Amino acid sequence: MKSKFLFTIALAAAFLANVRAEVKIPDEYKTGDFFIGCQAYTFNRFSAFEAIEKTAQAGGKVIEFYPGQKLSKEEPTVKWDHNASEEVIKKIEAKLAEHKIKAVNYGVVGIPKDEAQARKIFAFAKRMGIRAVTTESTDAIDTIEKLVKEFDVMVAFHDHPRQPKNANYKVWDPHYILDLVKDRDQRIGACADTGHWQSSGFNPVYCLRVLKGRVIGSHMKDKTDYGTRSTDGTDTHDVPYGTGVGEIGRCLDELKKQNFQGNISIEYEYNWDNNVVDATKCVEFVRNHKSAAK
Repeated sequence: MKSKFLFTIALAAAFLANVRAEVKIPDEYKTGDFFIGCQAYTFNRFSAFEAIEKTAQAGGKVIEFYPGQKLSKEEPTVKWDHNASEEVIKKIEAKLAEHKIKAVNYGVVGIPKDEAQARKIFAFAKRMGIRAVTTESTDAIDTIEKLVKEFDVMVAFHDHPRQPKNANYKVWDPHYILDLVKDRDQRIGACADTGHWQSSGFNPVYCLRVLKGRVIGSHMKDKTDYGTRSTDGTDTHDVPYGTGVGEIGRCLDELKKQNFQGNISIEYEYNWDNNVVDATKCVEFVRNHKSAAK
């Protein structure tokens, strides 16, 4: 009887060890049904301090940092990334607290296969209370899975547009990402860059469905057209949510159906010097969206 009891306990422990134990974003940072804010890269002409300020100005409550942004106008030679000193981290934390913004994600950052080097990124994310790290380092999947389990920090594989002349670049394809992560820890999945999917000719709603249950976060974009150039010969570009072809409302409905608990990062790659107004419109679209999903 005792051995049967111990066996049951062992099974339960093994089960719990495999249950997703992701870092939760506190509900106070929600806007409508979602955690929406800005990817700091939207403001890459500015400093990390200014990116926090502009995210708050746009109405966002969360932020995703990227490596290498200058810290502030006052310290332009200091870079903000996972190599930052404790002193610099505390300056960022104070700025986040001042504007009531929560750091929830970090990337896109290369994660080395070398465990010692990769560990620096995960330790930084854990120190900052960041939920997930965004990368395209598919070759480091074994190292990533080991450190995901150790640090309880999620990892999301990001997609840039397809590269027709580079057959080795595969992360643009959601089917490839699904195949990569399907047998891995549940805390490993996808960063759904809907705009880059549009540039690759994919419908973003379809891509989200392909990756059902594995969408960790999103760089959500709405664009003027599919592909990189419109039929009129002009380059496609980002526009406020709901004004392009990206079916953002349906994307939000699909994420709601999937019980998505990650962040939506506005990564607005247009009007670089004056895009707070457009980012504000994106936040308002999400705030006002009434999801049809149950």
